[in-house]
Amino acid sequence: MFKRQQFDILKNRIAEQRRFIQVVAGPRQIGKSTMVKQVLEEINMPHHFFTSEDTLDKNPQWIIDCWNGMRQALVFNHYKEMLIVFDEIHKIDNWSETVKGEWDKDTMSDVNIKVVLLGSSRLLLKDGLTESLAGRFELIEMEHWSYAEMQSAFGFSLEQYIYFGGYPGGASLINDEMRWRKYIKNSIVEPAITKDVLFTKRIYKPALMRQLFELGCGYSGELLSFNKLLGQLQGAGNTDTLANYLRVLDESCLLAGLQKYAVDMARKYNSIPKYQVYNSALLTAETSTTLERTFTTPQMWGRWVETAIGMHLINNAKRLEYKLYYWRENNLEVDFIIERGDMLLSIEVKSGRRKDNRGIHEFEQRFHPSVSLVVGGYGITIEQFLLADPAVLFQMAK
Repeated sequence: MFKRQQFDILKNRIAEQRRFIQVVAGPRQIGKSTMVKQVLEEINMPHHFFTSEDTLDKNPQWIIDCWNGMRQALVFNHYKEMLIVFDEIHKIDNWSETVKGEWDKDTMSDVNIKVVLLGSSRLLLKDGLTESLAGRFELIEMEHWSYAEMQSAFGFSLEQYIYFGGYPGGASLINDEMRWRKYIKNSIVEPAITKDVLFTKRIYKPALMRQLFELGCGYSGELLSFNKLLGQLQGAGNTDTLANYLRVLDESCLLAGLQKYAVDMARKYNSIPKYQVYNSALLTAETSTTLERTFTTPQMWGRWVETAIGMHLINNAKRLEYKLYYWRENNLEVDFIIERGDMLLSIEVKSGRRKDNRGIHEFEQRFHPSVSLVVGGYGITIEQFLLADPAVLFQMAK
């Protein structure tokens, strides 16, 4: 079975002396539970995998009862150490305070129980970790699947990855596009919106949030102001509400609104957003098209290609600690701008949407980036770029 890179990270940390709670976080249906179970199959440590689906209510006493059972097993069997795993931990009320209490109790009593927590809602996990578990955990973030991973695990071609994206659960359904589309909407999008995003306290207009998500995905790779977007949405709302909801979708690794690069921070934050899905499956699922039609329509295919390059960059932004922007001035545009510290990189995608490179040349004259890269056309091929770790871009800049 295919193993993602986080497998080795978690396995090595579990083997270390008990120091931190290990938290595995990421979007829905990207293999978090599968990866943890793969690790459990290879370690010799006694362990137990608990999921919040096992309890009918959200009472934090469930966590305490599970933990106490592990303590009893540790003593009864004369084990030196044990591992406890809680899946979908964020669904339990007051989970972070409860975990903190049990973890600290073991620390004070020298009870060698190691802990792994999993959660699909990065928003809810983030709140609990920062409020109660500060200094007690390490975060292992899992991103959407890359082209290299989908190619290795499922034999995806470049065109299939650009169009169908990187959800492993839908890989076996791509020969039946209608069935695949229903799977993406019903098994991934709907739970992500209703159980993760709308479960937060920040969402006061669920219908507006859902419309924003659907329209934003359909506009991936495009610039559209909030005022124009409001004209297509049904229901009351304002630009501040949309901006806040878009930030929530971004934090959930579903949909981002890239800002225009500028030296002045105020101009960045007040710019028209460029919509970017974290997985091109979300763009495809929200449009009524087919792979054949999309691939044979150059302008349409160009948008999918640009989206695929963007999702490759945005999914690695946290790991490599960079910020992603676009740049546009009048009719001149650069698809992606990467900023890390004082390092600046510009990336233009030759995907059939624009015929010249005037935008990237103008950007070079104004901002003097360390690297200016053309992907596609006569530059680095799209496949080469999607197969490479974006870390290589910073090696080029040195």
